[in-house]
Amino acid sequence: MRLSKIFYVLPSLLSAICALSYYSNDERVYLESDHDVDQWKAAGWQQMQRVHFLEPIFLAFAVRQQNIARLEEIFWSVSNPKSKSYGRYLNFEAVNELVKPSKESLRIVKEWLSFGGVETRSCNWTWNSDYVICKVTAFVAEVLLKGVKFYHFHHEKANLTVVRSSAHYTVPKEISKHLDFIGGTLRFPALNFVSSKAHNRSKTSKFDLRFHIGVYPSVLRKRYNVSDTVGKHHKNSQAVAQFLGQHYNSIDLEEFFTIFGRSFYHLSSVTKVVGPNSGRSGLEASLDVQYIMSLGANISTWFWSTAGRHEKQEPFLNWIIAVGNTTDVPNIFSVSYGDNEDSLSINYMQRINVEFMKAGARGITMLFASGDSGAGCHEKMFRPNFPCSSPYVTAVGGTAFNDPFGIDGEYGYDISGGGFSNVFKQPSYQTSAVNTYLNNSPKLPIESRYDRTGRAYPDISAVCNHFWIVNNLIPIPGIMGTSASTPTVAGIIALINDIRLQNDEPPMGFLNPFLYSNLKSLYDPTTGYNDGCGEPDRGFYAFEGWDPVTGCGTPNYPALAKAAMEAVSDHVTDALKV
Repeated sequence: MRLSKIFYVLPSLLSAICALSYYSNDERVYLESDHDVDQWKAAGWQQMQRVHFLEPIFLAFAVRQQNIARLEEIFWSVSNPKSKSYGRYLNFEAVNELVKPSKESLRIVKEWLSFGGVETRSCNWTWNSDYVICKVTAFVAEVLLKGVKFYHFHHEKANLTVVRSSAHYTVPKEISKHLDFIGGTLRFPALNFVSSKAHNRSKTSKFDLRFHIGVYPSVLRKRYNVSDTVGKHHKNSQAVAQFLGQHYNSIDLEEFFTIFGRSFYHLSSVTKVVGPNSGRSGLEASLDVQYIMSLGANISTWFWSTAGRHEKQEPFLNWIIAVGNTTDVPNIFSVSYGDNEDSLSINYMQRINVEFMKAGARGITMLFASGDSGAGCHEKMFRPNFPCSSPYVTAVGGTAFNDPFGIDGEYGYDISGGGFSNVFKQPSYQTSAVNTYLNNSPKLPIESRYDRTGRAYPDISAVCNHFWIVNNLIPIPGIMGTSASTPTVAGIIALINDIRLQNDEPPMGFLNPFLYSNLKSLYDPTTGYNDGCGEPDRGFYAFEGWDPVTGCGTPNYPALAKAAMEAVSDHVTDALKV
């Protein structure tokens, strides 16, 4: 080791040693004691060598925010079509000023970090100081967060290496009052692989025999009555969020539109790229960009990329922090990302929920794929997925066409993620619809499998299988997953935003209260089911109205657009041109 390097880090090492001595007699507590530290084993990660004590580690400190109850009041008020405040969103400054940490919390956290050997120049604070991301040595991190043991972990299938701790971290009890969690320590990136092959099934049901000849933009536009409608408003925008080195290629996009985009006007390129976008294009990124730009045609589109291939931070956490810390962001995000709810700490999920409320209070729509494991299964219990189980986002499930040669009807597809949260209670906007399902569906799973009082999802769905994309200049059929249905729905909602903006009305913002009060404005698939804990113990079955496979239904663009305008105006007849 070079002597100059030792002298460079010596001050922080000495400070960390002093901190260890100073805090050695203090009572320490776990901020995320309920986090499953062994989750990496089941997810296919391999524990490699210990991290060198001088290797850099990135830690994200979530400083305790204020006025969360008031933020939630505002969130529900601006999102509820029946509220007088509907659509009266707050701006970036107002939202962040409302929840910024107290001066005492900031003082105590800064002093603790400084005394623990964390240099000020190595830290980046958000606009209102509710997060601070610091680059420290592994030695400093392990002294500061007594209990952690950082290792390199590798995932062979994903060809991904990360640095995480194999054990829980602790902080002094006094510090714990001012922090919600510390990122970069425990959570492994969720690895959601888009499939380009037929879904593997142990047995075949009557629905499995129906194989559609192919889904492409004109098919979806016809099915959801979008026709040749495109965006017109210069301030409208939409985005896809990507993680773990998922990049798109502009030449692929051009080729895709050459093949599949001749029946409608569209932009030929992404408007703005945030973050890295180099190297070989991925199936996920190609799918998301090509379909949000096909349904939300002629609308400014952002590609928001987070994390590289050798990541020492948390990509999803970095993204949501960045959204909350950026003044001008798109009106709607399509996100194909999720993790098992039981693998995350409650502290972490609750704090992420605050970020969703901040976004909704600003009028930003968050759409999350509901996952491709049906109701899921773990130890004979259904396994809900987060963030789609959050009450503050819109979860998108998956359907398939009834007829392999037609587009007249859909059924709930078996991979469609759906069920009930084991952490979050059922919000009032969906209580009536969910009770109708639970009280009337003739086919319900064993009650011990799920919590019928939990937040139910998905909220809306769209076709999710047999999509065509272009990837690395090769047309590829058979792409499937709720990763396909999510950008489809996002593009349609972006068109509805466009109509609102053309008429000097606000964008849709958080969708769910609107969706559950306008069930008749959606198509209603009533057949099909999602996977559960094996045959014959399936998950949930589709039913009239809302169900845990297809949500409130699939989009009927003209009806949704009309309802969206009626929610903000009594004079919409001449305004709608759909």
